[in-house]
Amino acid sequence: MIDFLSQTGRFKVILVGVLLLIFAASILYTNYLSRQLATEERRKVELLATAFKHLNEASPDTDISFLFFVIESNKTVPLIVTDDADSILMHRNLDEARIARDPNYLRRQLRYMKQHYDPVPIEYTKGNFQYVYYRETPLLTQLRYFPYIQFFFIILFLIVAYLTFNTIRRAEQNRVWAGMAKETAHQLGTPISALSGWIDYLKLQAHEPAVLDMLPEIEKDIRRLELIADRFSKIGSAPDLSEHDVVSLIRRTADYVRRRSSEKVQLRIHEPPGGTAHALVVPQLFEWVIENVLKNALDAISGQGNIDIYIIPVNGQLHVDVKDDGKGIPASQFKAVFKPGFSTKKRGWGLGLSLAKRIIEDFHHGKIMVKDSAPGKGTTFRITLKSRPA
Repeated sequence: MIDFLSQTGRFKVILVGVLLLIFAASILYTNYLSRQLATEERRKVELLATAFKHLNEASPDTDISFLFFVIESNKTVPLIVTDDADSILMHRNLDEARIARDPNYLRRQLRYMKQHYDPVPIEYTKGNFQYVYYRETPLLTQLRYFPYIQFFFIILFLIVAYLTFNTIRRAEQNRVWAGMAKETAHQLGTPISALSGWIDYLKLQAHEPAVLDMLPEIEKDIRRLELIADRFSKIGSAPDLSEHDVVSLIRRTADYVRRRSSEKVQLRIHEPPGGTAHALVVPQLFEWVIENVLKNALDAISGQGNIDIYIIPVNGQLHVDVKDDGKGIPASQFKAVFKPGFSTKKRGWGLGLSLAKRIIEDFHHGKIMVKDSAPGKGTTFRITLKSRPA
């Protein structure tokens, strides 16, 4: 599982690298095209300046139709022609409506043109100049921004694809979890029924005191198997939340865990005033969550230490904090501990806390999180549920 996760992380790095390469290549190629187009626009302006000069020098009998054709053919490059005194003599391809509304519009455009492009001078007579100022065409502007727009849409596509894939994968995982749970409950049901029948038969047939003493213990184990089967069967069913006293459920689960842990473990429950606290839960599944969190705490203290359970009603919610004084969790792993397959044990499957998170958040619409932890200082898990409805 760890190897799979590392491969997935490497794949993401490669994907991001390829995306950045595409973006860089797009920027470089677009810049090349922009320079080419900017050069062509400069040549067009120079051609216009030449046409203006020849038009000014033309004699009355000169055919100037071609010069007018050259001037009129410029329908894209915005330009302004000024004299030596910086007075605006003419303009082309600028927003006429803006010019009519705003008397300073042409001056602002001229300042922009001076800042970004060198003018093309027109020398009519020796020492007598006019200047053609210009700016990029809308097409060139769009071309410059195209890589960023392209990058935005690629990122948007990847986000949508990622969310869609995650939704499909999560739905598939839910179906697999539910199917496995139902099948496990079904498989347990047959031997449990058979064992119950054999217990009834032994009660009728056995006369040895030792056998009679064992029967109650066997019955406890069968009831435990029935509880496990019932838990698995509810995983694949719609949650039926109802109000229950969470304190009594935690007491029962803590007693079960306490009997199966070392005498060096101190497991304490800190109950709220009145000794009860109600919340909307599925009892079998909630007890399963508490059991998994307590087993995780037992692993953390390595069979020796303290585990405290705090039950805290707050503003329509119920917090259940499970605190141990074990080895602790680094902050970087606060979320990772709930992922399937994450385990610090050599033989662990890493499903206990993942299952607890699924039960609390998907079935109870609550929250489970690492409230506080640090290596060597222990860990506190917090479970938040909806408390008694108003």
